[in-house]
Amino acid sequence: MSLYKWDKQDQNILELLQRDATLSVADIAERVDISKSACWRRIQKLEECGVIQQRVTLLSQQHVNLPLTVYISVRTNQHNDQWAEQFKSAVEGIPVVLEVYRMSGDLDYLIKAVVQDVQGYDRLYKELIKININDVSASFVMETIKKTTELPLSHFG
Repeated sequence: MSLYKWDKQDQNILELLQRDATLSVADIAERVDISKSACWRRIQKLEECGVIQQRVTLLSQQHVNLPLTVYISVRTNQHNDQWAEQFKSAVEGIPVVLEVYRMSGDLDYLIKAVVQDVQGYDRLYKELIKININDVSASFVMETIKKTTELPLSHFG
């Protein structure tokens, strides 16, 4: 945790950057009613403290021909460091795998991937089962009801 004291202006800066990271410092400064240099210092401090991890461009899955999102539940009977490293290495090497989480409860891992179609999922499945996995189950997204990358900042500070 950082010793940097965050305030409402920092929150406003972050809200703006989460919506549009291409905004210039001048635009942000004007919208939060501070000078450009003060705004730039705040942004730099938020980056140094790790609040801002990176700035990215979000692409349309449809336009890059990866329209199908699949969530893959993985269960394993291998609960050792060697297997975990092998699993991590395998999923890190698969470009269509976007997110991987080690879970509590009934699942061991949850994977989010994007594929062209069911055949694309089948190719991914064949890659995953090369690792000693006990059970793999997939759910395909039929409709996206809400999708955002913006974190709520109501608990900010």
